[in-house]
Amino acid sequence: MKSKIYIQNEKHQAGMTMKDFESPESNNMALHACKSAKSVLYNRERLASFLQSSPANFVFANQTHSANFHHVTENDRGKGALRQDTAIADTDALYTFEPNIVLCSLTADCVPVIFYSEDNPLIGVIHSGWQGTVKEITLKLFQHLQQTEQCNLNHVHVQMGAALSQRKFEVDKDVYTKFHDLGYADEWIEYNEVTNKFHIDNQLTVKKQCELAGIPPGNISIDRMCTFQSTDGFSYREDKQAGRHLSFIRRTK
Repeated sequence: MKSKIYIQNEKHQAGMTMKDFESPESNNMALHACKSAKSVLYNRERLASFLQSSPANFVFANQTHSANFHHVTENDRGKGALRQDTAIADTDALYTFEPNIVLCSLTADCVPVIFYSEDNPLIGVIHSGWQGTVKEITLKLFQHLQQTEQCNLNHVHVQMGAALSQRKFEVDKDVYTKFHDLGYADEWIEYNEVTNKFHIDNQLTVKKQCELAGIPPGNISIDRMCTFQSTDGFSYREDKQAGRHLSFIRRTK
């Protein structure tokens, strides 16, 4: 199973699957963007085996580029794992306090945010494409975790997976304006006078949102691999038929 393991400690296991030309559909993990559901289910089964788990423990959302999040409980175990229509509806972030649930996020250029807490059982994943970023899904979820779940964000660790680089994230003024209006993203926006396009670093904008929520900068790590430029990456911007990476985290005990 070709993947990057970002977090491996006595309690947590987290990472991101990579494109693999030797696997069915190059290791595509998305039922909503595949040629064969059978191939995707085979790839998910291989990931589950690699994690010494089962797809029955996986939880997926039906991602819609929203700012919606969902508290995953035992009743959600297995949702979206075998059939897309059982995925948690209209949701782009998942968190749980339960052990041995594998939280899953699917991306192909968007920023996957994986997190866990040192001092309580909290784990989570966030899908933050540019639309999710300008809707501040990451900031809103962490504020919710602090205010409603009473989580101490000083103890939260964040790992961002591979995503589209600033060089390849080229947009027109309408998208630029949405980032500019955030009031804190200008530092990561560049303007190309030749093409009249703007280039935005979505990962660093999301990092700023983590910091604004109260997560210490030293607790945030970023995989700077560009999904467009790397042969290991699925990129929707490069290929509209692209498969999807699966970013995952579970707490083993």
